Amino acid sequence: MDVNQYLEIFLDETSEHIQSLSDQLMILEQEPDNTDTINEIFRSAHSLKGMAGTMGYKRMQNLTHDMENVFTEVRNGNMKVNSNLIDVLFKALDALEEYEKVIRETSDEGTNDNEPIIKELNRILDEGLGKAPAADEAEKTEDEGKSASDGADSKDKPWQDIKLSEENISAIKDADEKGLNIYGVGVHIQESCVLKAARAFLVFKAIEDIGEIIVTNPSAQDIEDEKFDFDFSMYVATAEPYDKVEAAVLSVSEIEKCIGEKVDIQSFTTKEEPKETVTETAPAVKEEPKPKAPSAQAAQNKQTKPSAGKPVVNRTVRVDIEKLDVLMNLVSELIIAKNSIVSASSGEGMANSSSFNDHIGYLESVTTNLHESVMKVRMVPIESVVNRFPKMVRDLSKKLNKKMNLFMSGEDTELDRTVVDELSDPLMHLIRNSADHGLESAEVRAERGKPEEGSIFLDAYQDGNNVIIEVRDDGNGIDVEAVRAKAIERGAVTPEQAEQLTEKEVIDMLFQPSFSTAKVVTDVSGRGVGLDVVKSKIESLGGDVSVKTKLGEGSAFSVRLPLTLAIIQALMVVVGEEKYAIALGSIDTIESISKSDVKYVEAKEVITLRENVIPIIRLHGVLNIDEGSEDKDEMIVVVVKKGDKLAGLVVDELIGQQEIVIKSLGKYINCASRIISGATILGDGEVALILDANVLI
Repeated sequence: MDVNQYLEIFLDETSEHIQSLSDQLMILEQEPDNTDTINEIFRSAHSLKGMAGTMGYKRMQNLTHDMENVFTEVRNGNMKVNSNLIDVLFKALDALEEYEKVIRETSDEGTNDNEPIIKELNRILDEGLGKAPAADEAEKTEDEGKSASDGADSKDKPWQDIKLSEENISAIKDADEKGLNIYGVGVHIQESCVLKAARAFLVFKAIEDIGEIIVTNPSAQDIEDEKFDFDFSMYVATAEPYDKVEAAVLSVSEIEKCIGEKVDIQSFTTKEEPKETVTETAPAVKEEPKPKAPSAQAAQNKQTKPSAGKPVVNRTVRVDIEKLDVLMNLVSELIIAKNSIVSASSGEGMANSSSFNDHIGYLESVTTNLHESVMKVRMVPIESVVNRFPKMVRDLSKKLNKKMNLFMSGEDTELDRTVVDELSDPLMHLIRNSADHGLESAEVRAERGKPEEGSIFLDAYQDGNNVIIEVRDDGNGIDVEAVRAKAIERGAVTPEQAEQLTEKEVIDMLFQPSFSTAKVVTDVSGRGVGLDVVKSKIESLGGDVSVKTKLGEGSAFSVRLPLTLAIIQALMVVVGEEKYAIALGSIDTIESISKSDVKYVEAKEVITLRENVIPIIRLHGVLNIDEGSEDKDEMIVVVVKKGDKLAGLVVDELIGQQEIVIKSLGKYINCASRIISGATILGDGEVALILDANVLI
């Protein structure tokens, strides 16, 4: 079977099992005797092993198999969990994550066998069971593959049980005349294998790459129908030495053992072959072209590894069946509404305008409900992103030699799937920033009367049409004066300008590219990469970042994001002769301002509104639109906000609030200015551009 079609499902389920392993290992580290946790880890490792084996990812399967072995003994009470085992298991988890990443990017698991981790797991297993170090399995297999003594029985040489037909003997003689080696080969599949027929045909395919299979026992048909235990044997003709044949067989996952030897051609001439019992020959015979599969059924059973290609993008969302039921009902209502309008628009129905308006109102109600339901389907909890952070904080604790804990709340808060997918990097940077820059060393914390263990908090909650995610810590807080000094040192501002900067303006400098106050560059931080990435990514999602800090007490970074990026409530405005949309979530107020109220501060236009000095932005100039000759005394100003910053956008006319569908400009239009975040299609078919208030501010 072609497993490419299952690759996305495999990656989805692998991610879930890896996350489950991470969560359970964190619990196990604190509660080594927790039976439920031990059982859950065993189940996840077992499931991963089976999935990887089915997909043909042998390296991933081997690693999870050894993890499973360890937890089999832990479950049975034969060995105890200790800190050394936990550390090795976390290394194994990192290796599994690396396999998943490589598979997602290339559809192949790569070449890293992670042999040191596997050896360490086996060493811990042997020590836990009080055994001497296990013999090298490779040497054992090699010994088994060597020529057996002449007195060995058919169990040691299973190919001797194969009953050869005249055609088989003729094929063997022909191969010998061509100078090919004839080997008898016996293969044993692991008894835990669930697709033994598929494994057998993968073995056939591997051998056909270096030679040809003359005959098998059981027959190809019986193997295809899984009418065999876990053993099969064959005669192989090849120009290669036996170790190449053995390597080809063992390259297939879930093959436990391969034995074989070169056979004497003369032994075949003395055998009498019963006419009534003929073993079916395997696919490749003599000089004929090798068929792609022994039969149609075999083609269905045969596995092919996913072909390398473009990265596999996770495009799936798991949906509660009740949400789908609601969608189905609403689609039914939509059809009824359409039929009602068709009926009302023909014949006598047109005479009753009130009835027609009722149908339109009904249609509007159904489409609104349908939109809300579709949005709920797109919404997923952010736990898929934040659940990986406890393990990350554990790793940072060891790497930075600081004791710290991560406390999370609101993991079930839902966001649009497209937003959630982009959240991982920004939040990771904020947590690493808190761990490295925020939390003090144990000595400093003791001097300040703080607990030895630092605390990092990640809280998420919904606020209107937005979701707030806050990352805070009880560490040192931001040293504003140190940042100010760094800005002067980098030449970003002069000493005189630096003195005039407010505390907030100084903190905002941390979000500039390549700005870092770290004195030592490590692999955790200090390279000036982090907060600028956070800012640019969050703003590209239509959100903003704000900071609150108190020196000696800690910092809090707040990320505000829209619930969805697909459909938004917007204010439609007119500038010149064009219509534009401004997201309602960005708007603070709408004001009518007299021209005489416009003042100048540092040659820039501002207005004073409720004791706040607000800069105004004339959209005509920004959008390069002619203002026209009309001179009005009153200006319409839409006051927009970004965090606690305000700005007034001067527009010509207000159309009103409208629900709009955001369409990406894509690659067709290379927008030099980022102030246009997309476009929408209005009811009359006209296209209106969407203004990004964040960029304008």
